[in-house]
Amino acid sequence: MPRQASKMKRWFAAGFGTAIVSRSLLRKALIFKFRRDVRALNSGNYRPLLNSYHHHAVLRFAEGDHRWAGVHAGRDQIETFLQEFVDAGLQGAVTEAYFGGPLWRMTLLARFDDRALGPDGAVIYQNRTVLLVRTKWGRIVEQEDYYEDTARIGDFDRRLREIEAGRACGTVAE
Repeated sequence: MPRQASKMKRWFAAGFGTAIVSRSLLRKALIFKFRRDVRALNSGNYRPLLNSYHHHAVLRFAEGDHRWAGVHAGRDQIETFLQEFVDAGLQGAVTEAYFGGPLWRMTLLARFDDRALGPDGAVIYQNRTVLLVRTKWGRIVEQEDYYEDTARIGDFDRRLREIEAGRACGTVAE
């Protein structure tokens, strides 16, 4: 019996070690994918990020008087949200990310810093966000964005409208 107990301990230790290594590799792979999707978003391609959302996903964005406010339900509405993000010239970076939970129901917390430049190259918007993302089997089913300063996004949207109006009148150079 001592040999069987020793063998079982080795199998248990091997399984436990494999689980820890697998979880670590999965975490690194998810962070890599998320950062890659954000780089694509920054270059104007929101499709890789959009493909991470379940068809019935819900994205809740900071309330206020701006084009992104409210609840965006389903991939069609989330696509519109992401297209407006790209059209506004927003650029973002994932600066920290934390994962928890089993594969079939993971939660991600990520710090997302974003900014936008005006036509003259000056920073016209900068903010920090915490994203709370819930997934099922790797697909985003729910996302909530919490901004450090929700008034900044409204100010940014008003500035964008001024720039758009200036372009329409020909008073803002590209």
